[in-house]
Amino acid sequence: MRTVLLSGGSGKRLWPLSNESRSKQFLKVLRGADGQMESMVKRVWGQLKEAGLQQNAYIATGKAHVEMLQGQLGNEAQLIVEPERRDTFPAIALAAAYLYSVHGAALNETIVVMPVDPYVDTAFFHRSKELERVLEDTGANLALMGVKPTYPSEKYGYIVPEAGSHGLHDSMRVRTFKEKPSEQEAMDMIEQSALWNCGVFAFKLDFLINILIANNYPIQYDEMLKQYSSLPKISFDYEIVERSNFVAALPFEGEWKDLGTWNTLTEQMENALIGKGIIAGESGNTHVINELDIPITLLNLPNVVVAASPDGILVSDKASSPMIKEIMKHSEQRPMYEERRWGRYRVLEYMKYPDGNEVLTKRICVTPGQNLSYQYHELRSEVWTIVSGHGEMVLNGARFAVKAGDVLTISRECRHSLRAETEMDIIEVQSGSELIEEDIVRLAYDWNEIVSLCTV
Repeated sequence: MRTVLLSGGSGKRLWPLSNESRSKQFLKVLRGADGQMESMVKRVWGQLKEAGLQQNAYIATGKAHVEMLQGQLGNEAQLIVEPERRDTFPAIALAAAYLYSVHGAALNETIVVMPVDPYVDTAFFHRSKELERVLEDTGANLALMGVKPTYPSEKYGYIVPEAGSHGLHDSMRVRTFKEKPSEQEAMDMIEQSALWNCGVFAFKLDFLINILIANNYPIQYDEMLKQYSSLPKISFDYEIVERSNFVAALPFEGEWKDLGTWNTLTEQMENALIGKGIIAGESGNTHVINELDIPITLLNLPNVVVAASPDGILVSDKASSPMIKEIMKHSEQRPMYEERRWGRYRVLEYMKYPDGNEVLTKRICVTPGQNLSYQYHELRSEVWTIVSGHGEMVLNGARFAVKAGDVLTISRECRHSLRAETEMDIIEVQSGSELIEEDIVRLAYDWNEIVSLCTV
């Protein structure tokens, strides 16, 4: 059995902390077992290890999330990287081709696909192991995992079983699905033993491989990458689940929540205040999450969430906070804060002058022992001022020490990299005709390889 975690998301539902590069699963707002703040993806990755599933687990993700995942999980996570963002069917198809043609997974192996960010206890992952037996003993094409509802929620999808279909492991044959019903519809379905759909799919690898062959889609990973843009941009639910004639579902009775909105996320946050600020007066059930260096003070505002980051500030009644996804869906604002495998950066200022020249100022933090890739830019030059810390610099093949107070000029097409020996803060001023993150040509990532390219 192999587990594939889907790590996607556009970063709109938890704006302004989440953005195109930092989706909700990466926000460090949950208290970990060690007392430190951790992200949803870090929490789930640890739970997979507790359940004995981590060694055969993979994360399917987009290019924008690779460095964030490496920064939070290290290099132990096996990543399957989409060449472009599409939807869950193409992502799962790519993962299947990867497991089949690259990792040599057997066609009769069970593949369990699930979101990267469910808020569950570890028993959820132990229960997911039983999906393999459900597939084998029922002969179903697909096995889903659903949560027994605790109330008639209008926020979730429902799995409705066929009457009297309970079988092995308390599994059931699925009759139909219903997305986000009314409260009365939800009550009626709960009386029919319906489950909340928690987005878990299990299937034998040959089930999906045969579907790809039947539709003339490639099953070799390299070819799938080349043709990825031609795959339909559609969810796995619509393309596969709803078209399957035999679907089983396995109930889970433990804790399960989708922390996809500010009102649901704050229910699991132990601290009402994260960052600089004060919550005073009659302000019950109010949360402040502040990533800025200026304090936020709330007086007599109950049931409110305030979230502040370099991307913006949200002030919302908690019940209204899910509206933010719709409000921000057309926003094309560039991320002002990003985490990378080597550290993080924050945009301090951006200016565009009448002659078309652009100037962007960043504050960069490189963590000890980490390095930037060996790279150059075609559209911009940079000036670095090292504010604190010390490390090594490589500039056009020359290697030398750098420290606080040093100023470095990096011209267009100048090859450069930096490795931090202590934590380093750098003010970077970019100047050029088009300042975009994509203007990076990377020559090497590993520091030893970079050093081997040095001539001085």
